[in-house]
Amino acid sequence: MRRRLAPFVLGAVALAVAAGGAGAAGFRLAAWKDDLFKYPAVISSKDDGAYVVVDYNQKRDLDDRDIVPEKQTKPEYVDLSTKKVEQDMTLTDGATKVQFIGVGKVQGKAKIVVIYVHGRNGNRFQGANDGMFGGNFNRIKNLMVRNGGVYLSPGLPDLGAPGARQVKALVKQYAENSPGAPIFIACGSLGGQVCWALAKDPEVAPLLGGLLLMGSTHDDGFLKSAAFKARQFPIYLGHGSHDIILNWKGQAGFYAKVKKAAPDYPIRFALFQSGSHGTPIRMTDWRMQLNWMLQVDGK
Repeated sequence: MRRRLAPFVLGAVALAVAAGGAGAAGFRLAAWKDDLFKYPAVISSKDDGAYVVVDYNQKRDLDDRDIVPEKQTKPEYVDLSTKKVEQDMTLTDGATKVQFIGVGKVQGKAKIVVIYVHGRNGNRFQGANDGMFGGNFNRIKNLMVRNGGVYLSPGLPDLGAPGARQVKALVKQYAENSPGAPIFIACGSLGGQVCWALAKDPEVAPLLGGLLLMGSTHDDGFLKSAAFKARQFPIYLGHGSHDIILNWKGQAGFYAKVKKAAPDYPIRFALFQSGSHGTPIRMTDWRMQLNWMLQVDGK
């Protein structure tokens, strides 16, 4: 069925980014503000570094980093030049329609695709908010634009099957217009339901370069899926140890089940010591995790 991709608001003059073939062998994201976004310190680790406990301090990493705590970070953490290639868009695929914010190579020929799925009561603007979460969404925007990629933040009224269909439509569209580009889906909080539904979808799983779950859910059913058995894509789990909405022990237990069932499965778990529900979205090092996934996937 024909899909229609159209902007709601056309962007201004595009930033100059290097052109090139998608999914090139050895492709990695170049550094951007790494010193500001790297982990403060790793307290402990195991499984050759796959499982880490990361130092998180609210005063240092939130109060002193933001001008308005949790709402507006300091200027040094952001670069708003990405606004020149940011568009409010809609995709129609038959009866499925999804509105999303697109940044970078929205019309295709991207080298890498990252899609962020918000949690309950979120919207497409959350994942495009430059000032919230310590500027970490602005960082992923910049990493995509500066590396010839595209970043998508859809709005999903329903995080069940309807939301999964909407994100699936985006995956299919960008797999088509950016052939060979690795596609990564990052899910926050209950948006993880969408991540796991797509991870088990036989049409979507072969197109994925990896999943990133941040303060999110797990799904033991994934261990029975074809994607798991084929080791099709790596998984990153990030969680705060003081998350009172989704307890970190569920994710740690899922990590342990994966390692037991398939010791060589590419999975990482980062526990942010004393962090809350939103801490992984703030503290996850996008470049480090995506470059690890690119390396694992052999791209």
